[in-house]
Amino acid sequence: MKLFDHAIAKNLLPIDGESYYHGSILPYDATSNYFELLQQNIDWRRDELLLFGKKIMTKRKVAWYGDLPFEYTYSNTTKQALPWTHELLELKNIVELNTRTQYNSCLLNLYHNGTEGMSWHSDDEPMLEKNASIASLSLGVARRFAFKHKELKEKVVVTLENGSLLEMKGTTQQYWNHALLKSTKILEPRINLTFRRINHS
Repeated sequence: MKLFDHAIAKNLLPIDGESYYHGSILPYDATSNYFELLQQNIDWRRDELLLFGKKIMTKRKVAWYGDLPFEYTYSNTTKQALPWTHELLELKNIVELNTRTQYNSCLLNLYHNGTEGMSWHSDDEPMLEKNASIASLSLGVARRFAFKHKELKEKVVVTLENGSLLEMKGTTQQYWNHALLKSTKILEPRINLTFRRINHS
């Protein structure tokens, strides 16, 4: 398990935000083991979105976990967090050591192949702590991840490798959108875990 410092990890964004790519923080054997355990033990559900008044079921699957049964609303749908699994707590601890931040929730996405992705958006929902760290851990096939400045339209693209960690913090969500780019050439699955901080009293 590697431990990184922001002085070593490079900020990918030229202005208006902080997004640090730490590379792989897990040994290959560990990534394969966690990938299999998450596929088996997570309560995966197809995501249900409400777009233009019409319910749409995504091909990708999602899951939402946390310290408490936090509600998380996006795309006009609300999820209630499930209790942490053993594997998620282990991964949360590893991510927290690398980012020096504590998280109370995690949104997981399972992409079956490269035809499934995520369109441009920001993680700026009101229930999230403003400017707090969001740590994205990738397991499985490498995928291209992009940032686009909301005003200047400047783009930054990074390949998220198996076992790698990307941390977004500061004003990143305010000034930048991000997306998981699709590719018909990618046939293997990927699991993404985004550890977050939900506001709660």
